[in-house]
Amino acid sequence: MKALILCAGYATRMYPLTKDRPKPLLPVAGRPMIEHILKRIEKVNEIDKIFIITNKKFFSQFEFWKHNYKLKKEIIIFSDGTTSDKNKLGAIGDIRFVIEKAKINDDILIVAGDNLFNFDLNKFVKFFRSKSCIVAVHYIKDRELIKKYNEVILDKQRRIISFVEKPQNPKTTLTAICMYLFSKENLKLVKEYLEEGNEPDPPGKFLEWLYKKICVYGYLFRGTWFDIGDIRQYEIVNKIWQTRK
Repeated sequence: MKALILCAGYATRMYPLTKDRPKPLLPVAGRPMIEHILKRIEKVNEIDKIFIITNKKFFSQFEFWKHNYKLKKEIIIFSDGTTSDKNKLGAIGDIRFVIEKAKINDDILIVAGDNLFNFDLNKFVKFFRSKSCIVAVHYIKDRELIKKYNEVILDKQRRIISFVEKPQNPKTTLTAICMYLFSKENLKLVKEYLEEGNEPDPPGKFLEWLYKKICVYGYLFRGTWFDIGDIRQYEIVNKIWQTRK
């Protein structure tokens, strides 16, 4: 199994913090954000290689960070060649880029580089073993916040039967986060989605399309999850993680 961390965005909503520094390398509780994610990935024995996709603007910073970061698993960093928010490939475009560039023919865990969480990824992988495609889902308290994310409805077998990106009138507060596990047989669907002319970003658009093609299951996790999208949220997360540290 391989892992892919998406770090190619430009995080313009967090300027000036991210004007000259990638969001996943911003410090959280004294260490780069991405290292908190890697700490979780490292505990999954099935994963033998980790890919990180960034852009041309921040590639050298990730290379410098990697030189000073020690991990037992192999880390490979790719640049998608983009230079600004205007010519970015988008999350799905970046996934396709890595699949083709690294010639991946294996199951793959995909995680956003700005999502922090505290649940055990081994349980996520175990749930995947009887499925071919899963996504992590989480209940949030604020129904209004769902309008900024997505709305997921599961059946009794935890299969996704409805997925709406940025719903105007959400019926539930269950949302999917940017954490997926795809079997190698389903990787071809990333290319198919893009070749149909669908939006390469946000990743929720892909799931909205995917659950109508194949069985996609939701892994409901408890615990803490933060999608760090603005400076205020970044400051809140920093305080919380510092306290736990």
